[in-house]
Amino acid sequence: MYRVPRATYRLQLNAGFTFADVKSVAPYLAELGISDIYSSPILKARKGSTHGYDIVDPAVLNPELGTEADFATLHQALARQQIGLLLDVVPNHMAASHENAWWMSVLENGPKSRFVHYFDIDWRCDRILLPILGRPYGEALESREIRLRFDEEGFWIAYYDKRLPLAPDSYRLVLRECAPLPDELRELVEVDAEVANSKFLKETLWRICEEDPNFRATLDATVEGISIDALDALLDAQWYRLAYWRIASETINYRRFFDVTDLVGVRVENPEVFEARNRRIFELIAEGKVTGLRIDHIDGLHDPVTHMRKLQARLADGFYVIVEKILAHDEELPAEFPVSGTTGYEFANALNALFVDSAGLQRLDAFYRAFTGETRSFADICYEKKKQVIQELFSGEMRALGEQLADVAMSDRNARDFAPVDLTAALTEVIACLNVYRTYVRDEAVSDADARRIREAIACARARAALSVDRRLFIFLENVLLVRPPAYVKDRDRWLAFVTRWQQFTARVMAKGVEDTAFYTYNRLVSLNEVGGEPGREAFDGAADLHRHNARRAAAWPHTLNATSTHDTKRSEDVRARIDVLSEMPDVWARQVRRWSRMNAALRRDGIPHPNEELLLYQTLMGMWPLDDADLPSVRPRLKLYLEKAAREAKSHTSWIAPNAEYEEALLGFADALLSHDDFCRELVRFQKRVAFFGAINALAQLVVKATSPGVPDFYQGTELWDFSLVDPDNRRPIDYARRAAMLRKIKSANVDTLLRRWPDGRVKLFTTWKLLDVRARHADLFRDGDYEPLEVTPNVFAFVRRNAGGAVAVAVPRLASQLVKPGKFPLGEVWGDTTLPLPGRWRNAFTGGVVEGESLLLREVFARFPVAVLEKA
Repeated sequence: MYRVPRATYRLQLNAGFTFADVKSVAPYLAELGISDIYSSPILKARKGSTHGYDIVDPAVLNPELGTEADFATLHQALARQQIGLLLDVVPNHMAASHENAWWMSVLENGPKSRFVHYFDIDWRCDRILLPILGRPYGEALESREIRLRFDEEGFWIAYYDKRLPLAPDSYRLVLRECAPLPDELRELVEVDAEVANSKFLKETLWRICEEDPNFRATLDATVEGISIDALDALLDAQWYRLAYWRIASETINYRRFFDVTDLVGVRVENPEVFEARNRRIFELIAEGKVTGLRIDHIDGLHDPVTHMRKLQARLADGFYVIVEKILAHDEELPAEFPVSGTTGYEFANALNALFVDSAGLQRLDAFYRAFTGETRSFADICYEKKKQVIQELFSGEMRALGEQLADVAMSDRNARDFAPVDLTAALTEVIACLNVYRTYVRDEAVSDADARRIREAIACARARAALSVDRRLFIFLENVLLVRPPAYVKDRDRWLAFVTRWQQFTARVMAKGVEDTAFYTYNRLVSLNEVGGEPGREAFDGAADLHRHNARRAAAWPHTLNATSTHDTKRSEDVRARIDVLSEMPDVWARQVRRWSRMNAALRRDGIPHPNEELLLYQTLMGMWPLDDADLPSVRPRLKLYLEKAAREAKSHTSWIAPNAEYEEALLGFADALLSHDDFCRELVRFQKRVAFFGAINALAQLVVKATSPGVPDFYQGTELWDFSLVDPDNRRPIDYARRAAMLRKIKSANVDTLLRRWPDGRVKLFTTWKLLDVRARHADLFRDGDYEPLEVTPNVFAFVRRNAGGAVAVAVPRLASQLVKPGKFPLGEVWGDTTLPLPGRWRNAFTGGVVEGESLLLREVFARFPVAVLEKA
């Protein structure tokens, strides 16, 4: 039987949290009940990286995390605790940095570099565009921000902290200014420059400089005194072109990670690149130091299925692999994926919806539209925002894709007369209408699921662009995307090559247009605005939907991850649990917001913030407000940092590429003044305490369901206590593990009544986590592969049973608790009246130790002392 984690704990490693730090917290995690550490990337990343996704050398461990010996010591410590290591790996991209020797070789030698096929570059323009300048090229050059430098590695271009190599055959442009040259150097550079390979040329030049101080002085003076015109000519002779960062979206000619220009796409589909990128990972697995893999951004790859099959072919049979795959609300992970599942965004959304009152959400919808004046549906916003990011962030890539489509059209006599601009316009419409991140077409045998998604996108595009685009274009596009060339087309590979490139592109548009734009624009109930979520959903039954979701997972993906907070979530699990409560009191919330808006009207400057942003701000305060007064000073800087990011992501009044300083100053000034408004703050705290209490009940229920549903529960660092973090970088703050370890030791003998009475200190969440993981350890086989059986109770209870041949564990949690009790009163005992749980037998409560029995169980006994229940067959 291969290793499946029992429970994972995500750790973010960087220079401030190293292998030694992981070793120090391992005993605490083992005591908590964690079976596997789920680590951020550990291979060598750019110096100072806070996340590890900007790899510069996949062959070695990141020295900022520790040495090979440090990692071996960590492995030994984890082995003693029987803790595995689930490692995050990054096949899609690397840092476009001078620390990346592969990338530097390509910049230096262009198509002659042995690494040229490692990166996804369009060489039709002959040079790589590097949009790194803070102002237009001419201004940067003439202001001497771009400088020539020389050291033992040869000549190089300096632009602030950027270091760029010179092509060897361009050295003569500098050295001819140093006449007379030593004979050895003159022959090398002028007589046979092609023979002067980079390494030999640099070594010779440096040796001569060391041997001849006079020549070194002349060379230094030449470098320092090079004219603007000479430097311009030198730069024009390189395999790259320096450019203003603002033109990246128009002219970039290498595939990026989303729109991040300093992360360059890697052609891992190339067998040599696959081996080079994964060699160290395979070694760590062979040494037993890595027991599972998490594959980052699988949708960015050329062919995700083939990539994962190649990985599995190199691993032990059934080796645990999960993928970062964001599934749409009604999308299933393709069965052909040779993995154990995903990182769990779809579970987080299904679980969160359990705590949203559908009827209340509709009332919030009416309030949202009245308060903000928003008339568009969420689908409309997604469509518009995807088109916006195509234009603002990806116009160059879109144009290149359109040109590739025009090339395909030339092979079809019924399509060759379509103008490239019209083909691009039609393709843009289809991409904006595609409601999943990508399809997985690999050959002409298109799956039913992919065909359905493509046809839905074509139909949507036809409807939305009815008058502006020739409808015949959509007929052609459907044939192309379904890889159905006419019989007379000979070059069918060209059609498939286009679809492959298109699929890599659509994921980027979905991520930036929806996750990073629409989710910051549509602020009806922002707890629904989560990665892979459906914020615009209307009537739904959260309990029934979650039961169906869990049943499917038990049948198809029993070992996938169950996440609630991750390093990429927009809000922590506890923030969402609080904001969900607003759906239970829509009219009260609407009145409160209107009152606050009137109260704070004088604080606005030039109508800023817009009511939509104001509503986001109030919901954010509901979610992030601390329970401990000692944390109050952090609210102001954290809120302002978040609002700046949220406003720029929304791209409505300001953005990352075109910051509106006046708007941002007014927005942050409003937030600043708000938190200094005593009357508002008193009302805020009074109302927020009510929300926070019911949010805590939601959070405990959420925790229980996560830990007992089909799948592997994943805990993001620090969330075993109350955590009210917002999107990164807020959710990457340091964690106090010494405090948590001390608390864990004490709660083992704590009284549950005391824990509930003092719930704001977070011990009750830690206690619940510890107890849940203890239950999972004692029933490992049941939770690994057991059946899932829904239990129908009341709309205010979600319940199910996990069974296998060895036993059963039943779970019951409250939902929509504000309908049951007043703030400050947990839903215990007589609150439940004579309502029963349809569960015969004798059962022991894992949290209280109490026993309940009967043909059916009285909820007042199930929830006699604790508001959530996990019952073991007694």
